Amino acid sequence: MQQTPRGGRTDKAQKPAERDNQLTSRRVWERQYVDRLRVTDVVVVIGAVAAAQFIRFGELQVDGAKAFAGYSGVSLALALLWIAFLSIFRTRSPRVIGNGAEEYRRIVSATFRLFGVIAILSLLFKVDIARLYLAIALPVGLVGLLTSRWLWRKGVSKQRSNGKYQTAVLIVGSRKAAVSMAKQFERSPAAGYSVVGMCLPGYEPDRDAVFLDGSEIPVLGDEYSVVEAIEISGADTVAVTATEHLGTKGIRKMIWDLEKKSVDLVVAPGVVDVAGPRLVMRPVAGFPLIHVEKPQYNGAKRFSKTAFDIVFALAVLLVISPILLVTALAVKLTSRGPVFYLSERMGIDGKPFAMIKFRSMVQNADRQVTSLLAQNESEGGVLFKMRDDPRVTKVGKFMRRFSVDELPQFFNVLRREMSVVGPRPPLRREVETYDGEVRRRLLVKPGITGLWQVSGRSDLSWEETVRLDLSYVENWSMVGDLLIIMKTVKAVAGSDGAY
Repeated sequence: MQQTPRGGRTDKAQKPAERDNQLTSRRVWERQYVDRLRVTDVVVVIGAVAAAQFIRFGELQVDGAKAFAGYSGVSLALALLWIAFLSIFRTRSPRVIGNGAEEYRRIVSATFRLFGVIAILSLLFKVDIARLYLAIALPVGLVGLLTSRWLWRKGVSKQRSNGKYQTAVLIVGSRKAAVSMAKQFERSPAAGYSVVGMCLPGYEPDRDAVFLDGSEIPVLGDEYSVVEAIEISGADTVAVTATEHLGTKGIRKMIWDLEKKSVDLVVAPGVVDVAGPRLVMRPVAGFPLIHVEKPQYNGAKRFSKTAFDIVFALAVLLVISPILLVTALAVKLTSRGPVFYLSERMGIDGKPFAMIKFRSMVQNADRQVTSLLAQNESEGGVLFKMRDDPRVTKVGKFMRRFSVDELPQFFNVLRREMSVVGPRPPLRREVETYDGEVRRRLLVKPGITGLWQVSGRSDLSWEETVRLDLSYVENWSMVGDLLIIMKTVKAVAGSDGAY
């Protein structure tokens, strides 16, 4: 069977004009996208400030009318400063838009720093600004900005799923590292990184090829053939990984060559599943070294996570209380046995606890596991999964499809046994098989949802579940937790990977 080169290319060479057109096309859509973000940012900020002014000073009384007119200048200044802060903090940089949490983090940082500056100035110069006015503008504007960016991201993801808004990437590095990077790009189509070629050390013409999911990624030369490979592949970004073959001089020369062609260069640090604030660039003895900080699980971060968990769990339980009551009645009236099922799980530091779920199986279903082990559909064999488990009741199938059976776990959150977001809560028999690496999952509380929940749920293999859990443990942050919660709502509504 003949393999098709990735990206649909069948020709070996590409004219420089064609590559220039592709590069121009990328610059065009990026510029257009940034312009649209700028427009929506202005609309959201003006709308938030206007709403705050109208709600606080929009009364029809004479005093209210005077205050409304007097605050028009304040509102104009606040809107201009807000828009300026969004630009100063580069919230519309092509480097962060459309993927990852950094775009949201910059918006939150810019907004809170602006209001912090306003608070300091009002205190120093004794300017009395109505507190309710600011208390309305801040949350309305922040929620509006984050929501608008999320909606724009949905549009970008749709375009990228249709093969548009792509970044053509040429990977340079050792074969193993290059293939690993290509697989990561393949797993994250929303990032828009399309691998169009590779440059591998020890390249042998007409004998070297890389295949990924049935498609061929052309190998266009060795690590010193990057410029020629760019002309052939049409790449607008070069991704370098495992750079020991190039050395300092080789990387420096590559940077100078790519600057002339307006091609971006990204370098993978070679640290698996470590990112974000844990990576700090520090110049040491003239070398730009990347320091990997230890993950922080204690102190202020743990306190803020616990506080968020309790407040969020109380709010959710208050909202879903009618659903809990209806579900409890449905379970009780349709099958024999208790309403709740207490499943022993291993929590933080390997301490066991009883995880609360609505009973979705027949009574004493645990005793039937041994007879069903031969039908286990889990790839790794550590987990037990069956798409059509005969022990699941009719009501249980509905509950599992929409994750209703997991709602009582918010009581576990209040008991501080679980977190809203975290690694998947493991069984004792799973923990007994853990090696030293996998046991790092137990450094934080298990979660009701997590990366595993929004990345395929029951469709994931054991290895992929472990990789996602370890990635969460190594890099967790409050912004990341909020993004996972938003994605969970989408995953549950679509019943993705649930059975």
